[in-house]
Amino acid sequence: MSKKTMGIHHITAIVGHPQENVDFYAGVLGLRLVKQTVNFDDPGTYHLYFGDEGGNPGTIITFFPWADAYQGKIGDGQVGVTSYAVPSGALKFWEKRLQKFNVPFTKIKRFGEDYLEFDDPHGLHLEIVEREEGEINPWTFGEVTPEVAIKGFGGAILFSSQPDKTAELLEKVMGLEKVDSEGDFVRFRSTADIGNIIDLKAAPTGRGQMGVGTVHHIAWRAIDDNDQLDWQKYVAENGYGVTPVQDRNYFNAIYFREHGEILFEIATDPPGFAHDESRETMGEQLMLPAQYEQYREQLERSLIPIKVKKLD
Repeated sequence: MSKKTMGIHHITAIVGHPQENVDFYAGVLGLRLVKQTVNFDDPGTYHLYFGDEGGNPGTIITFFPWADAYQGKIGDGQVGVTSYAVPSGALKFWEKRLQKFNVPFTKIKRFGEDYLEFDDPHGLHLEIVEREEGEINPWTFGEVTPEVAIKGFGGAILFSSQPDKTAELLEKVMGLEKVDSEGDFVRFRSTADIGNIIDLKAAPTGRGQMGVGTVHHIAWRAIDDNDQLDWQKYVAENGYGVTPVQDRNYFNAIYFREHGEILFEIATDPPGFAHDESRETMGEQLMLPAQYEQYREQLERSLIPIKVKKLD
């Protein structure tokens, strides 16, 4: 058996104050808050999801916000940089927007593409790149209109403690195609048109430390539950310890840590984010899984209030 993932399903990171998180990803980057819920393993903490208008796989970045938590260190065993794709011709808009909100950025070129590199308020490394591929995001928020809006993930840069082992996994197990190498990076591509480009740092950078401003895990796409069970068996057959299926309400998930110490998840595309509230009202209310609904009043008192605000 051989398998190929379509690409990134979501990326999950640890950040600081939840309102600062909402202000940046919704207010500055113009993403839609598609779900506010709680960390199913730590219900006293939010789990916030931001993506395109429909909350589609390949567009979703999720956060565990811990106000006043210790700062992490980006390094090996993590996603080092999360890349966002915008329509061709939109990079000038994003230069001006980052300047407007006093977000320092650097212009770089990698594999013939121009990138804007910058950090979110809690130290997470991000970048924006123009790409022809990927559907236009119809979401409008403030001055961010579909003509310039983030489509979803361009991809990610992986920092590995054993880059050769991670490269072998990406190509031989996850089914990505090695397409190029340049300087410190090796580039891989999946079959989707969004969340499809993975650049692997070719040499270790020093061990990372989990905390605010770091990525907790990267999740890859499974078509459905049956496909995920095939992945579970396939990953195990290739020598990785993989978890049982975990019900995350909006997708099912399995996890394994690859040899370069990066935590991988494989998540199902369905059921998505509109099954417990309408597509039109996604993200407007705190949604709880059945096991925590009895604690709603207590949780709503303990969680820091958040509000999506237009900052323009």
